Amino acid sequence: MTTFVDRVVLHVAAGDGGHGCASVHREKFKPLGGPDGADGGHGGDVVLVVDHDTTTLLDYHFHPHQKATSGKQGAGDMRTGATGGDLVLPVPNGTVVQDADGNVLADLVGEGTRYIVARGGRGGLGNASLATTKRKAPGFALLGEPGEVKEVVLELKSVADVALVGFPSAGKSSLIAALSAARPKIADYPFTTLVPNLGVVQAAGTIFTVADVPGLIPGASQGKGLGLEFLRHVERCAVLVHVIDTVTYEQGRDPLTDLDVIEAELEAYQTSLSDRPRLVVLNKVDVPEGRDLAEIVRPELEARGLEVFEVSAASREGLRELTFAMARLVTAARAARPVEEATRIVLRPTAVDEVGFTLEIDPDVDGGFVVRGAKPERWILQTDFNTEEAVGYLADRLNRLGVEKALLAAGAEPGAPVTIGDVTFDWRPAEMEDFVSGTRGVDPRLAPSTRTRATERRFAKDLRRAERLGLDVEEVGAE
Repeated sequence: MTTFVDRVVLHVAAGDGGHGCASVHREKFKPLGGPDGADGGHGGDVVLVVDHDTTTLLDYHFHPHQKATSGKQGAGDMRTGATGGDLVLPVPNGTVVQDADGNVLADLVGEGTRYIVARGGRGGLGNASLATTKRKAPGFALLGEPGEVKEVVLELKSVADVALVGFPSAGKSSLIAALSAARPKIADYPFTTLVPNLGVVQAAGTIFTVADVPGLIPGASQGKGLGLEFLRHVERCAVLVHVIDTVTYEQGRDPLTDLDVIEAELEAYQTSLSDRPRLVVLNKVDVPEGRDLAEIVRPELEARGLEVFEVSAASREGLRELTFAMARLVTAARAARPVEEATRIVLRPTAVDEVGFTLEIDPDVDGGFVVRGAKPERWILQTDFNTEEAVGYLADRLNRLGVEKALLAAGAEPGAPVTIGDVTFDWRPAEMEDFVSGTRGVDPRLAPSTRTRATERRFAKDLRRAERLGLDVEEVGAE
């Protein structure tokens, strides 16, 4: 038995970036040949791709956790780590991607449409990439960034031009089988279709698709019965066709009542469908009782402004006129819409922060501060806190960004707890460190034995700043 799934919760994790490598080139007579540690590879992305061979989200119902491949670590001799492979997940045409809060991220329509749902982490820089004129041989490398981890909701909304709507056993499956080459399950007993069926119809030079979707019952717009599982497949259709059973023997049902009930459910749906053009099909007129009832109710339906067709899926009576009417409405709907209905991918960029970070008082820690921002939080993830050089490099980056200046302006005292991301540390201004400003993280093996004029000027500047703060300056800049 084929199972149809049109809504799943998918947990995706992109690949982590590989760590950079800290290595120094060594060969005979060249004990310090320079840094040659390469960068780590980027992590793989998780990508959703529309595939015409995929018609259901069943695979992700049974396998909701999907993870891409991580990048490999860099190596010495400038050998860059391998990039992680992307994880490509095929989805049916008409899949809508939402976040956990219900915000639409992408509306995937069209064969081959791609959407990166989770981006892989960037690989960490090796010490060869970190080398500068001041830091000639870094003894550290940056860590790879973790890949994005997300929880998204995938919803399938059928992409069809015409939707056949009606009560269960109204004859929708028989009608689409008579109109097209589709072969849905048809039985001679009351039951409802559980799987939307699509059929291709050609009439008056127009080719269009017709969807036979699950039957409605009262309360479907609130989720009763198949409820929303049916209605979401009607949203994309340009034309609605009411298929009404003229020979039903259920108590309290007749063609006019059936039409009113279905219309009420369509109107109550969260995405109102009241503006779609309609046709009414009085089905099963091959039965004498059905033909008599159709002739009785037809004048009242036409008085409502509806175009009515008396058809029989069994004898194929009235199908030609019906298909031409469908083609006429579909052609008009296509002419009214934009030239190309492109895939809609919703972008919600964050506000541009020229400073690159924000500084707030930590409400949970007395005298503490919290630094927020994409750059400092990313730098925290890249730092190996087991390496003193790497920590010094992080301090220099934060200083250049203006974090220390902002802390001083906010009245932060030396030793104040500062939180960035998941890391909390005791803040020490640059003037309190035992080295010249701008040289944190320098490999001491390659430090110059004498100061240059530029170094002397920086050292004098550090002394003046330390004196203003009342700090002990005896060891500042000592070699």
